Amino acid sequence: MKRISILLLFVCITLVSYSQNTRIKDRNSIGWYAFHSSFKLDDKWSLAGEFQWRRENVISNPQQNLFRLGINRLIYPGVNIRAGYALAETFNYGDIPLNNLGKQFTEHRAYEMLGLNSKFGIVDNSHRFMLEQRWVGRYSDVSLEKEDEYVYTNRFRYMFRVQIPVKGRIIADKTPYVAVYDEVFVGFGKNVNENVFDQNRLGLLLGYRFSPKVRIEGGFLSQIVQVGREIGGRNLFQYNEGIIVSTNFSF
Repeated sequence: MKRISILLLFVCITLVSYSQNTRIKDRNSIGWYAFHSSFKLDDKWSLAGEFQWRRENVISNPQQNLFRLGINRLIYPGVNIRAGYALAETFNYGDIPLNNLGKQFTEHRAYEMLGLNSKFGIVDNSHRFMLEQRWVGRYSDVSLEKEDEYVYTNRFRYMFRVQIPVKGRIIADKTPYVAVYDEVFVGFGKNVNENVFDQNRLGLLLGYRFSPKVRIEGGFLSQIVQVGREIGGRNLFQYNEGIIVSTNFSF
């Protein structure tokens, strides 16, 4: 039995090593710059909007522009739901583009979100569950200048985030804080190809709350993306690392 266990362990290690060695890895330096805002309508309802200006080579080349709108409903303290629409414009970046024709493409999304927030001692933590219905632009011919088809896919996202004040026990006005989050993306549905695992994002941030209406945070971002196509029978992964800066306004 011991020999069988050792053999199985050796086989598993070999398979993992092989799968990693057969990956094509595209590494990029990125910079993401985001603007988030919320508009409170009453004690239960609010509107949310954001724009993300995502760049490759930190700032010099376009990676993606993302607009997102939504309406929030507070169920009870610490629990809220949101539904909305997002528009993403992805550009040709990196050594191996996401689009097999090397063209930029548009994506339309509808989404539904559940947010859970709680506090343990000085630690604020949050869970975000999101479903996305995606219509991704595709070109049927290389000569076209605009997408003529849209492929429908589904995606599930889960993010866990913790943050703690640098001083004191709560994140109050004029308080710096540190935050860590990780978000995993999983694609599903008949049109999902190689990327059932779609991507993972890890952020390490330093923030500052100026007032209940304004805060800013920035730090390190790591993004791992599995592209939904193979090249020569090999899976394509992007390893994107860089900075993220976001401003948050509440009205």
